[in-house]
Amino acid sequence: MYIEAKKLHIIEEVLKINNDAALSALESFLKKSKSEENLTNKSGFSEFSGIWSKSEAEEIEKIISESCETIHPDDWK
Repeated sequence: MYIEAKKLHIIEEVLKINNDAALSALESFLKKSKSEENLTNKSGFSEFSGIWSKSEAEEIEKIISESCETIHPDDWK
C-alpha cells in the first residue's frame, strides 16, 4: 500500500502547482517515462526472438516433434 500513498502524495503536490511551465514539464516527463516503460517492459516471446542460431532452432523443433507431438495410444487408457 506504500506505493498508493506515494501516488496520492504526488497528486496532492501536483494540484498545488500554479505554474503552466512546471505542469508542461511534468506532463512531458510523464509521457517520456511511460514510453520508456513500454519499451523496457516488453513481455512474451519477443525478447527471446533471434537468440538461437538456425541450427539450434531446427534442433529444438526436431526434439519437440519427436517427443511432444507423438501420440502413444496406450497412454490414453
